[in-house]
Amino acid sequence: MATSQTSERQHAPRRRLARVIAAASAGAAVIAAATLTITTANAQDGPEAAQTWELAWSDEFNGSGGSQPSTSDWIYDIGHNYPGGPANWGTGEIAAHTNNPANVSMDGNGHLKITALRDGAGAWTSARIESVRTDFKPPSGGSLKVEGRLQLPQVTGEQALGYWPAFWALGSPFRGNYHNWPGIGEFDFMENVNGLDWTFGTLHCGVAPGGPCNEFNGIAGQTYCGGSCHNGFHTYGFEWDESGAAGQLRWYVDGTLYHTIDEGDLPADTWAQMTDHAGYFLMLNLAIGGAFPDGVSGQTTPTAATVPGHSMLVDYVRVYTSGGGGNGEPTEEPTTPGGGTRDAYATVEAASFDAASGATAGGSSIGPLGNGDWVRYDDMNFGSTSPVDFTARVASGAAGGVSGLVEVRIDSATANPIGSFSIANTGGWSSWRDVPGNVNSVTGTHDVYLTFTSGQSQDFVSVQAFAFRR
Repeated sequence: MATSQTSERQHAPRRRLARVIAAASAGAAVIAAATLTITTANAQDGPEAAQTWELAWSDEFNGSGGSQPSTSDWIYDIGHNYPGGPANWGTGEIAAHTNNPANVSMDGNGHLKITALRDGAGAWTSARIESVRTDFKPPSGGSLKVEGRLQLPQVTGEQALGYWPAFWALGSPFRGNYHNWPGIGEFDFMENVNGLDWTFGTLHCGVAPGGPCNEFNGIAGQTYCGGSCHNGFHTYGFEWDESGAAGQLRWYVDGTLYHTIDEGDLPADTWAQMTDHAGYFLMLNLAIGGAFPDGVSGQTTPTAATVPGHSMLVDYVRVYTSGGGGNGEPTEEPTTPGGGTRDAYATVEAASFDAASGATAGGSSIGPLGNGDWVRYDDMNFGSTSPVDFTARVASGAAGGVSGLVEVRIDSATANPIGSFSIANTGGWSSWRDVPGNVNSVTGTHDVYLTFTSGQSQDFVSVQAFAFRR
């Protein structure tokens, strides 16, 4: 999420600017970076009319007042950063994110309500949630459509300074890494700052600073939502189309196309890096302060005039697919034990292990697991091409300060790991998330071990499934 300052509609250097720049210099850099690549919105007829969309996933937020989104669908980001990630979420925003129903809950009228609050000491809180699923992408030869119906915080002028609602997505390799942006890709479906009457749709990709996506700013389009983005609910849509000879990205508001990026607009390796991984996870948040609103207003936000208590309302979030494989679900069936060779590139149910030490299967998962535990999966065939990484679906309810490594070893539980990732509390033992890890070269058929290593004695992870990716 990023932008830069040009005239009265100041397209400010946006949230990713602060991710890379040290905190001490972030403020100066925000004002200095001043050329965003912008496509101004004009009404266009979109190509989506020729496509038949099939619903792949949705949340309609129809819970009772005060209830919260399910942790089987959403992860609550807590505090000011990911564990080990950049401070202030890498954006400079100042509100602490919570899972307090006062900040994030259903309103009882079919909406998710994310509210920014300020306490008597002047400290701000808000909320940010991200989908558990990280595999949203078009089926092979098909298209993906993401759509949300949202109402922006109903506040404008000086009272809105620092408000930064957003609906967006990040590439799956970012989860658990937090330092590989922007190469893994970011799609901003909707961003608005300071209560202004337009919203942005933006692509972030490549390298930063500079690169083919003009980072830290991105390639952005803007729209006035037919006159004002603050007059009630509007529908924000995004399409990723791989049905033709080349890919295309399209942004819509209320069905009107206002921004398009073609695969040919970017270097081939840049497009491949942001599209060849497992997919994207979705995000909804209401930030307060940071690089984007500061750059637009030319001052540090929020100010004393900013009024707390305003909310972003989300009527629904829906994901559709068209053509190709159809519904966006994994096309490969999980492997099971019982003889024969396993496909290393198919999803492996963790509970299908062939041998284990300290691990027990509980339904479709194994764990909780701790230091020294391991599981073995026999005869996994990697073929003649080495995987580029692996991903595991994990959850943790470990206590604060307890973390560990999930490691991949070949042919022995004591061999040197060929790959690993670290994991700490994800929000609970049923709060699943997909975490990627890099792997060294491996080909042929091997017994694969998952081993679990920690400096603490407490259990730190459960595992539902894993797969290698090429």
